[in-house]
Amino acid sequence: MNSGGGLLIEFDAVTLRYGSSPANVADGLSFLIEMGHERGRFVVFLGPSGCGKSTLLRALAGLLLPVSGEVRVLGEPVLAPSGKRGLVFQDYTSFDWLTVMQNICFPLELKGVPRADALEQAVKFLDMVGLREVASYYPKQLSGGMRQRVAIARTLINSPDLLLMDEPFGALDSFTREDMQRHLLAIWQGSKNNIIFVTHDIGEAALLADEIFVMSTAPMRVYARHEVEIPYEKRNRELKYTAEFTGLVKTVEDQIREATSQGVGVTGGTP
Repeated sequence: MNSGGGLLIEFDAVTLRYGSSPANVADGLSFLIEMGHERGRFVVFLGPSGCGKSTLLRALAGLLLPVSGEVRVLGEPVLAPSGKRGLVFQDYTSFDWLTVMQNICFPLELKGVPRADALEQAVKFLDMVGLREVASYYPKQLSGGMRQRVAIARTLINSPDLLLMDEPFGALDSFTREDMQRHLLAIWQGSKNNIIFVTHDIGEAALLADEIFVMSTAPMRVYARHEVEIPYEKRNRELKYTAEFTGLVKTVEDQIREATSQGVGVTGGTP
């Protein structure tokens, strides 16, 4: 959860290699992300396809250890997966044999939380994601957007310091995607979690982020950073028609094209 000032994330000269590939996805990558104050951070990573955005999330989750360098979250080295860092994928990850309520309770039951206490907490998260009315349903009875809200609630009930989201709305149609973006903003503002979000959709990044990272092609570097100054009370469906929004989208789109063509970062060091 958000805890005021200080550093949220540190990448310190990190080299990443994925699978058996001899090429480095990142080579000496360094950057910092500071904590927020009034609410958690919502940071979005954009970049050319294949630049390593998902690999970066895997390193933050502890699913991939650096070849060299160190990844730190809230000052602690990331050495293994942890419930303090929840991960939501594009693919639906609900347990099909459990109801919505049982899915959300599952992480607490693994911890040995008494069932009555787990149910009480689960109800709060059902309300947060707007799914109380379908608590007794099974995932196969839900829409794709609802299933992703189950996954988000199941992750948040662990009270993670960091919620990692890897293109979570990529499989949804455009209308459901817009609905999920609004749901996520409401959930984030209600929970004050820190979110690191990967997407290929520039408009989605501009709508959601308080800061956007534009990454270069592999070996991945920070090509540019943008603090998004648009107040969150204006982050609605009409925002995308404003000059402020379209200007930001165009700037980021141009930078992604530049990063793709040049293949190297221009601001790869620690900011």
